Amino acid sequence: MSEAFGPEQQRIGNQQREEAITALNDHFAMARLDIGEYQERVNRASGAQSYVELAELFRDLPQPHPPFLAPPSVPFTAVPPPPPGYAPQHTQAYYPPPTGPQPQYAVPPPTGPQYAVPPPGMVPHGVGYDPGAPWGRDPYTGVPYSEKSKIAAGLLQLFLGNFGIGRFYMGDTGIAVAQLLTCGGCGIWSLIDGVLILINGGTDAEGRPLKG
Repeated sequence: MSEAFGPEQQRIGNQQREEAITALNDHFAMARLDIGEYQERVNRASGAQSYVELAELFRDLPQPHPPFLAPPSVPFTAVPPPPPGYAPQHTQAYYPPPTGPQPQYAVPPPTGPQYAVPPPGMVPHGVGYDPGAPWGRDPYTGVPYSEKSKIAAGLLQLFLGNFGIGRFYMGDTGIAVAQLLTCGGCGIWSLIDGVLILINGGTDAEGRPLKG
């Protein structure tokens, strides 16, 4: 008999016998003992006189055991110091997620070059919209295109060139007045002028090339 169950000569009383029978009842209810084993062990517990006799009834059974058969508690001992070179492992502190309403922060303004949204109907040239050149820029000179169309100016010159309408549309007031006074150079000047505008384009009054 181990020291956990007490000295062999130590006597028991009715309280210890009742505790042993109560534990046997639990094992019988959990089907660990059949009816024959249960009755035989209850009879032995009723007539037991020492701790050793009761301990034998639970040698092949797991918990629960009677409280008086529990092994003594292990006394607290100081934790030995860590071996040399041992580095303690640090765990990251856990912070619960915040609850309740959270403060709202303003969205920072965007960085980098900003482009205005092109007006309806405008088709900007190239990648990105340049507010200084809503119709794009000439790929060779970099000059922004005019909002005036060379097709519209050329057709106006072909059909109404005697009145200088195409040149008025382009903003070339001086040439337009000259064509108006000469009936478009008897129709020849305005005709050639219209064809050249359709082929080569031209510039408006601000010197910007006509868009295609």
